[in-house]
Amino acid sequence: MIYIKKQNCLLVMFMISFVMIPAYLSAQKKESFTVGNITYKVPRAYLEQPKEIPDFWISEIDPVTEFLYTVVKKGKIEVIGKSVSGRPIRAVTYGTPRGEKGTSTFSGSLGFRDFSAYRGADNKKVYMSTAAVHGGEFEGIVGMVNLIAIIETGRDLRGKEWPEVNEVVKKIDRIVLVPITNPDARARIPVRMLRHWGTDKTALEYLNTGGHADGSITGWPQVKEYIPVDLSRPGFPGGYPNDNGVNLRHDDFFGSPQPETRILYDLTSRERPDLIIDMHTGAIYPNIHAPFNLPFLYPAFEGLFTQVQGRFNSEGLAVQKDAKEKIKVPPFKTKDFSLEAALNMNCGALSVVFESPSHAFGKMNSKKEIVALTPDQLLDGQIFLHTEAMRFLGESEGLSQWLQ
Repeated sequence: MIYIKKQNCLLVMFMISFVMIPAYLSAQKKESFTVGNITYKVPRAYLEQPKEIPDFWISEIDPVTEFLYTVVKKGKIEVIGKSVSGRPIRAVTYGTPRGEKGTSTFSGSLGFRDFSAYRGADNKKVYMSTAAVHGGEFEGIVGMVNLIAIIETGRDLRGKEWPEVNEVVKKIDRIVLVPITNPDARARIPVRMLRHWGTDKTALEYLNTGGHADGSITGWPQVKEYIPVDLSRPGFPGGYPNDNGVNLRHDDFFGSPQPETRILYDLTSRERPDLIIDMHTGAIYPNIHAPFNLPFLYPAFEGLFTQVQGRFNSEGLAVQKDAKEKIKVPPFKTKDFSLEAALNMNCGALSVVFESPSHAFGKMNSKKEIVALTPDQLLDGQIFLHTEAMRFLGESEGLSQWLQ
């Protein structure tokens, strides 16, 4: 069954005739697999993959690692730490890092009314992005791998040229990319790419939020009720937590943070980025949002949102169809205290979430249209996001301007 979106002609791939049936009704047989010393039983249908997976869809730990050590020549690969279970966490960096820090803490610099007291004297522009904080959200990994390919070769893994990417890269002094932030969680999801389930998100939500032995999902936001979760309980803990059962987006940030969170603290303290984009999956249309603690940076967020959303509008990947229509920036009213908020407090960066649509299902919009993007469109959206975010940073003075 193929759906064509009326206005944007978005071709939906991987749909089959029974996709409208709830996933759990067709997923009674269980598939057993072992990760570490724990064996899980997951409904077999939830692990089904497309018969043909695009070559550019690199999302698993070993292929990502092989790609990095094969392709990265201009940049530098660094193991910035290890996960709870000892899996390496790697960053790819481009450009020269900032010079020495200033004389104060980030908090102290705000009190002193001069951010350079923390950041140091240089005016470098530093862009940072993280992916796979949640192990079952693949789009951010795929996008970052292809972004690295573009920076290295001028082309993504489809062979598509992106001259504008390298033009905006020239405006950035330092780029820091972490393709798989939570490798324990990524290792727990034993697939490269899920098949498309139509408008049924049960399979994707089961693998991300976890589920019970009968195949029913834990669900969102219920998955946040218990942190940490017991990874050995019956059912499946999903791709949110690390191997200590902690969802890193809701870690014990000021008490005993997880090793992965501590690694990000150390990295952001060292790099002192102006902008951090944390890549996730879960929106109908591509979207970015800011955590609760950025009122003084919200004007900068409004500029970033307008820049990114304008590109999605012009490419037909947003709810607004008219590229000339004024961008509607969301009001500052979020209550989301999360990893992005903690990273802002740690280093001062404008730290936001990018929510990508999923390759595994499409949603109905208010007009009762199925909004589903092909893998190619999803990849394009990832590259558009990175391009416009770096363009926004490159055309400003970064935090030294945003904090005034």
